[in-house]
Amino acid sequence: MKLPYAEPYKTKMVEYIKPSTKKQRKNWIKKAHYNLFNLESDKVFIDLLTDSGTGAMSDKQWAEMMLGDESYAGSRSYLKLKKVVKKITGFKYFLPTHQGRAAENVLFSVLVKEGDIVPGNSHFDTTKGHIEFRKAVACDCTIDEAFDPSVHHPFKGNIDPDKLEDVFKNHPKEKVPMVIITATCNSAGGQPVSLKNIEEISTLCKHYEVPLYFDGARFAENAYFIKIREEKYKDWSIKEIVREMFSHADGMTMSAKKDGLVNMGGFIALNDQDIYKKATVYNIMFEGFLTYGGLNGRDMGALAVGLDEATEFDYLETRVEQVAFLGKQLVDYGVPVIQPFGGHAIFLDANKFVPTIPRDEYRAQALAVELYIAGGIRGVEIGTILADRDPFTHKNRYPDLELVRLAIPRRTYSLNHMRYIAAVIKKIYDSRDKAKRGYQIVDEAPIMRHFTVKLKKLKN
Repeated sequence: MKLPYAEPYKTKMVEYIKPSTKKQRKNWIKKAHYNLFNLESDKVFIDLLTDSGTGAMSDKQWAEMMLGDESYAGSRSYLKLKKVVKKITGFKYFLPTHQGRAAENVLFSVLVKEGDIVPGNSHFDTTKGHIEFRKAVACDCTIDEAFDPSVHHPFKGNIDPDKLEDVFKNHPKEKVPMVIITATCNSAGGQPVSLKNIEEISTLCKHYEVPLYFDGARFAENAYFIKIREEKYKDWSIKEIVREMFSHADGMTMSAKKDGLVNMGGFIALNDQDIYKKATVYNIMFEGFLTYGGLNGRDMGALAVGLDEATEFDYLETRVEQVAFLGKQLVDYGVPVIQPFGGHAIFLDANKFVPTIPRDEYRAQALAVELYIAGGIRGVEIGTILADRDPFTHKNRYPDLELVRLAIPRRTYSLNHMRYIAAVIKKIYDSRDKAKRGYQIVDEAPIMRHFTVKLKKLKN
């Protein structure tokens, strides 16, 4: 008999989380203008808004923080992190930043200009925001299977080579500054990219002389899926797979708040010395000196340890299996979710969950709000609100998928928490026919509106 997995760690400290009543939550979310980002954290029972910077660090990471060298220049902590980043990724040059969107800001300041086309696989919201802020276009080249919840494709994060080649053929080379592979692909449901696809896209990019970069926020989880789903790599270690992944690219941005297992941090890693030199100018302007880049020495030390821990199989098996545990319960309850399950989150399919709510009334947001009211669980909408308005027509963009993401923080919640989440969702699903109306936007920012949008509940 195969034994069930068990977490390769034990609890050393606990943090109290405060239960609340449904009546309280209705009042709190109304005061927050039905935007879950506006809620105070002590008014949330289980927080699945994001897995970014919300996980628990290990004893070795906390110990490393006490060794942090806070020197402005030449910090030992920087040198330690630089060494680990090169060992893990294989890239020659390294710039620390305070988080992933900062890394994008620095790198895109070098590479992306007005009128450019930046193809990739369902760009992350901040990635798309940085591209569109520069009056460029983020072109989604994800495979079609990613947008069909009924298809069980093992690598729904893959880029379609034909779609990408069409971009190359239809635009001058100087208008395509880079291709971005987001691994895993968050906006497509936390779905992985196969190494076979990475190799194919890399070959295509080399043929058309276009640089290839990774958004590597969840690169370790992607490597885990390659190991268990791609036969060729079943006997490879996670670290070997990671090096192979990155060997096909010119560089990467990293939100270390995900697979770096820290609460704050990011970096850029590159092979091109010229791009590195140009990026250093923006890094100094936006982030800080080259040997700290917006981070404390103690943060860099914790990240160095975290990158090593995150690329071990035992940790990743526990991480991904906990997410799958929640997903399997929801499937057993008949709840429509994106399958196969992603590495960091379960995504509720709002189009099938609450089709009775019109799309222009933001059905995924309505479902996310109801989940909070019913059980104090904070998720996030990955749908029309997040898709933003078209920068040229200013009309709503309606994505193929309307999702509610339940992002599981790393090493934080127990399986009993997963059971509670599933029970709350089942309760909502059983009464879904009562959901008729959604929300109306009353105030929104011109870009990345989902963070600060204000909504009004529409009455039946």
